[in-house]
Amino acid sequence: MDKAAKAEVVERLRGRFERAPAVYLTDFTGLDVKAITKLRRDVKESGGEYVVVKNRLVKLSVTGTELPDLSDGLSGPTGLAFGYEDAVTTAKVLRDFAKDNGNRPAVKLGVLDVGLLTPEDVERIAKLPPREILLAQLAGALEGPMAALATALEGKLQETVGLFEALAEKRGEAA
Repeated sequence: MDKAAKAEVVERLRGRFERAPAVYLTDFTGLDVKAITKLRRDVKESGGEYVVVKNRLVKLSVTGTELPDLSDGLSGPTGLAFGYEDAVTTAKVLRDFAKDNGNRPAVKLGVLDVGLLTPEDVERIAKLPPREILLAQLAGALEGPMAALATALEGKLQETVGLFEALAEKRGEAA
């Protein structure tokens, strides 16, 4: 690969890192081409992208960015799973695929926004419920206090109306 081609690959990688809120570095040793193709398809369906690149090019692409040092995860064969839409969904795809394929690919480390994640952190992220369920749980948690507030305000409003009616009756009797 000549210098111009390397520079182009580095720029495309840098763009992917900037676009993706979550990136997982994996070791795909032991997976054949058919399995990696299926993994790429699964990650793409989840709104992400799985690419295999040389470690040296990854190092060059993160140089000068806000991303943390990825050197610990850049040894041996490295595949990058970019989670463009959702960090949780991409982590779940990697976990589920690894369960079906002899714990391959193995997560080396992850990056969420600009924070470094251990493989255990990535596993915890993969165990989170999907975004829609989390939003529904949040709405449910907010509904109870909001309903109690509305009931309390309605009671005070009715009390105020009662006071005005009593005042009107008192003034009517005085006249």
